[in-house]
Amino acid sequence: MRDTTLARAVIGRETIVKQAGLVLGGSLFIALAAQVMVPFYPVPMTLQTLAILIVGLTFGARMGAATLLAYLAQGAMGLPVFAGGMAAPALIGPTAGFLVGFVLMAWLAGLAADRGLTRGPVSTALVALVASAIIYIPGVAWPMAVAEIAGIGGNWVGSSADAIWTYWVAPFLLGDAVKAVIAAMVLWGGWKAVSARKG
Repeated sequence: MRDTTLARAVIGRETIVKQAGLVLGGSLFIALAAQVMVPFYPVPMTLQTLAILIVGLTFGARMGAATLLAYLAQGAMGLPVFAGGMAAPALIGPTAGFLVGFVLMAWLAGLAADRGLTRGPVSTALVALVASAIIYIPGVAWPMAVAEIAGIGGNWVGSSADAIWTYWVAPFLLGDAVKAVIAAMVLWGGWKAVSARKG
């Protein structure tokens, strides 16, 4: 049976130890990428989403989502894994919706990989673009309404649609497209290396 994800093709049969290693390594990779940032306010621009795309596309839906849940748990425990070395406070700050969306992003990218839709660079880039777009749903719902319902305060809570577009969406769209292409090229290069090794 053909391996559907790159991680499975590289490591073979997944054992508990291998799975734990993937989750730990993937969450560390995302944490490091989160520190490469342009400090916009209220949402910084980082390489975090690129790392999440690579993890999801490489690990598959189940392991990708598990990796992101572990990443969020690390931050909740006080480890400085979020952008700018932030930890638990970020989970109720202006970027909290995006942090939740990261789990969906990894899961969706991984689901496409599990179904064999990410073996070519063009299809993979399209999957990565769709997965990148999904994070905007919880990302903008949080500052527009959800944070206020949850009793969170801040000058960003209850932001208008104009403010959401200006500060939470527009600055990131070009970067999302570039990251989708980079993630696709990384994955495609990985598959080429695996094919060459097996050939």
